Amino acid sequence: MSAFKTSIFVAWGIFWVYWLISAVNVKQGSRSCRARSPGLAFVIIGYVLVRVFRPDALVINSPVLRVVGAVLFVAGLALAVWARIFLGRNWGMPMSVKAEPELVTSGPYRLVRHPIYSGILLATIGTALATNLYWLALFLLMGSYFIYSATVEERLMTTSFPDVYPAYKAKTKMLIPFVL
Repeated sequence: MSAFKTSIFVAWGIFWVYWLISAVNVKQGSRSCRARSPGLAFVIIGYVLVRVFRPDALVINSPVLRVVGAVLFVAGLALAVWARIFLGRNWGMPMSVKAEPELVTSGPYRLVRHPIYSGILLATIGTALATNLYWLALFLLMGSYFIYSATVEERLMTTSFPDVYPAYKAKTKMLIPFVL
């Protein structure tokens, strides 16, 4: 594996370690529904891809795509971390209800209602363009899960903040500024 690809995977590892450590001091919450983790689906899709394609079949060899992918990767992780910092103790597992919830609409939440999901998806697309198109399968799975989670979370937010959330929802997009 090249140093370039290794650095991307190390950055993903550092990101997830940060994510776990930052989860220590959040407000207590409870899951709002019995949503299952998509982890098993990710493993099955990965296994099928490896069986159908040679491991090097979808490798990106274009230097231009690698640079574009690296930029998207860094921008995506930066957006997710920025959003996580703005949420502070309000952050939690997808589709969870927090004790004493607060509506955060500043920072990256001015641009989109779910910038953590947006950032992780952008970083995944970047990883695909920089390393291997296998990551697009993960992007599709995560995108489906995140849209589902965002829809459930928005119902919860509308219930928790009936006076302000509908107006916030009307002026910001779900995942992509000015688009979706």
